[in-house]
Amino acid sequence: MNNKQHPFSVVMTVFDQARELEERLPAFLTQEYEPGYEVIVVDESSTDETPDVLKLLKEKYKQLYTTFLPKPNAQTFRRKLAFNIGIKAAKYEYVIMTKLSIAPTDTDVFKALAEVLDTRAELTLGYVSKKRIRLQPFDTIEQAEGHITRMERRISKVCERKYGNYAWGRYDFIIVRKERTLDLLRLFEQKISTMKLIGIRIGILWENILRRSSTTVLYTE
Repeated sequence: MNNKQHPFSVVMTVFDQARELEERLPAFLTQEYEPGYEVIVVDESSTDETPDVLKLLKEKYKQLYTTFLPKPNAQTFRRKLAFNIGIKAAKYEYVIMTKLSIAPTDTDVFKALAEVLDTRAELTLGYVSKKRIRLQPFDTIEQAEGHITRMERRISKVCERKYGNYAWGRYDFIIVRKERTLDLLRLFEQKISTMKLIGIRIGILWENILRRSSTTVLYTE
């Protein structure tokens, strides 16, 4: 487990989410975490007031850094490109890849994560449901390959259902060392058949049922 707390670089991407940014981003920016943290938001060429909202929030919160993904000619691997831009801007060793909808419910969530984070793991998946967070560490990124490749092809309506998300591998955030993020992002672009996806889904279910005792559950108020 973790004997030393480390600063975090939190990276997320947004597109036409001006209202959500106003409502949810401050929860990421008001964490009480002594080692320090930064929040990097990558704007995927939004067409609403997202850039204006980010500008105002930057003036208020020194932990916030913003950048943008230029509008590409094609949508292929857009999410990978956006995360790659954000991660390159990160200055800390531990990167939390997340999304705006998974806003912390308390000001000490980063502290709680750091206290139980297994720093021997190359990658840790996080599952959020109500007042608890489940962490699932993997010794290597390759061990989490099935989880990542399946989630990058998820159906949004199914993914948003919180019941059984851990069992099916529908994670909410990733904690990874910055030096291994390139290997992680490569998994975002893998092309796999429908039959292989079904096999991955069944394999994840069985694996996570067996791994329940090796995960950590945090409770937040």
